Amino acid sequence: MGFDTASGEKQVYFHVGLAKTASTWLQQEVFPRFRGIYYVKNISYFQYASIINRSCHRKYLVSREFDRQLEREVTRFSRLYPDAYPIIVLRRHDSWVASQYRRRVKNGFGLPFEAFFDLDRDLGYWKQSDLHLFSKLQLLEKHFWQRPLVLFYEDLQSDPVAFVDKIARYCDAQYDQNHLSLAPLHPSYADKQLKVLLMVSRYLFSPVQEFSGGRVWRRIQKLSRSLAIYSILYPALLLPEAWTPKEDLIQKDQLERIRNQYANDWRQCHEYAERNYSL
Repeated sequence: MGFDTASGEKQVYFHVGLAKTASTWLQQEVFPRFRGIYYVKNISYFQYASIINRSCHRKYLVSREFDRQLEREVTRFSRLYPDAYPIIVLRRHDSWVASQYRRRVKNGFGLPFEAFFDLDRDLGYWKQSDLHLFSKLQLLEKHFWQRPLVLFYEDLQSDPVAFVDKIARYCDAQYDQNHLSLAPLHPSYADKQLKVLLMVSRYLFSPVQEFSGGRVWRRIQKLSRSLAIYSILYPALLLPEAWTPKEDLIQKDQLERIRNQYANDWRQCHEYAERNYSL
């Protein structure tokens, strides 16, 4: 899918994630291999305005993964580039919230799944509104003149080359499929490891990560926390099964309820994607 650049105006493409939808893989293995578009690396995200304004490329691809920060960052970005072309990857609700919880546990969140997401009373750390995916598409439409390219994590799992092809055509970019690595960059930790860490984290860490003080002191706190976490994760693999918690990290019926609760929202997202683009 190509776009007219005869006017000389710079075109900006904005990949907003979401988090836990293979954003790191895209940022490290895919986007740097695109030709015909300048990729603003994830680590340079907060300099995107100066990079775009001071360089002479015709097209730019900015990438950053968001979840609960989406509205804030989209609002900021769209003030400068309301004509940007947004790109978003969605993941089915039950799979997405499970992955988000596993990430939190890996980072020291020592509370059960119900404390992270509560489908009954909405008292969890993540709120029920955080899982409304169709509203995120509406948010992008509200702030940008261009409708977003909507992709699905499940399609990436079934056919990663076709998934990347859609993004490349949308950006009118080229890449060599033979140089594309399909290996995941951050394989998930085993449930055994996470269950042990969850049990220990209840006594070691605050459920909500809060680092105070100056930049150097915050980095020291983060490093200390990471060292403590990995000193638990890796030895946990060696523990006998009898010593590890028996209950599941997340009950299957909980995820089934979430999937059913948001089935209509998921259908709306697919209908939106099919209605707006056939790349």
